[in-house]
Amino acid sequence: MMALPAFAAEYGEPDITPQTTMGEIRSNPSILGAGVWTYSKEQNLPGTEDWCNDQTLEKYVSSYVAQDCADGLNLLIRNYNAGVQITYKLYSEQEIAEDSSRNNAEFYYYPASTPDAKYALVLSGNIFNRTAELKECISTAYQLHQKGYAVFVLRYRIWMDMGDNAPLEDLARAVEYITAHAEELGVQPEDYALVGFSSGGQVAGVFANSKRGYGRYHVAKPGVLLLGYSVSDTSVMKPVYYTLYDIGTCGWRYYWTSLDKAVEEGYPPVYFWRGNDDSMLGPAWMPGQYDDFEKALQACNVPYKRVTYQHAPHAIGTGNGTDAEGWLTQAAAFWEAHTTG
Repeated sequence: MMALPAFAAEYGEPDITPQTTMGEIRSNPSILGAGVWTYSKEQNLPGTEDWCNDQTLEKYVSSYVAQDCADGLNLLIRNYNAGVQITYKLYSEQEIAEDSSRNNAEFYYYPASTPDAKYALVLSGNIFNRTAELKECISTAYQLHQKGYAVFVLRYRIWMDMGDNAPLEDLARAVEYITAHAEELGVQPEDYALVGFSSGGQVAGVFANSKRGYGRYHVAKPGVLLLGYSVSDTSVMKPVYYTLYDIGTCGWRYYWTSLDKAVEEGYPPVYFWRGNDDSMLGPAWMPGQYDDFEKALQACNVPYKRVTYQHAPHAIGTGNGTDAEGWLTQAAAFWEAHTTG
């Protein structure tokens, strides 16, 4: 558990804005006390401790999400100074001692304004040693909080720690903890939304399979999947991932399963979108894979909504300033329409 603020009244903390530098954000007493991850590059690599400290938040996370991200950080500061625990480790001290990589697995809590709220669990994208919790997840958490939901931002293991299906294990552990502590966290344990961006969407989509995901870990099934520019199939990266992270091991690995192969009877309803000018999902990931995903959803009679925007690049999170702006409002309406809580 992170320490609660003994200094909340002592420090006059100005609001974070898109023009606040990353160094100022990372040295903010409440951000430090809350323990929130503010990097997009793994800090355990040499020379990254001061990664982009001189950049503004807007430069660091992009103009698409800068204001939502600033608002999300300010909300986090207010919650922390009100005595809310923000950071929750997913593993015990003994489990971390057995595998030090587990120390990087945690979630950040945004309580709803009212009790017994539905909750969303948000997964950022990742590529090798980079993640986007701050860029994609904090901004999303703010918008969903404004709509009345509780939100948990998941920091799952990546890079050299993602072997042996670690991201799925981290996601399952988060769901397990939230379910077990639903009353004290003020959430409904059922009908939760998994919100996944880019490769985080692929993790979420595989987790929604009863054999490979939630059923394998004996945790609650997601109520819906809300996927932004999700990777459907890791394609050419499969042998690279295996060589880097799982060489010499046996057994199934989550990155081997494309989203269309994860779909089954009883799969959660899915809202998913991408942009036609998304260069990452173009030549790298083959946009035709979305057609395979849609066909699988149709074949298994899974409710879904597919949206294609004309001008929505990759990694834009809430998508402000593009024609994807407001997608979370549509996605939340889809969530409500397909769950009973």
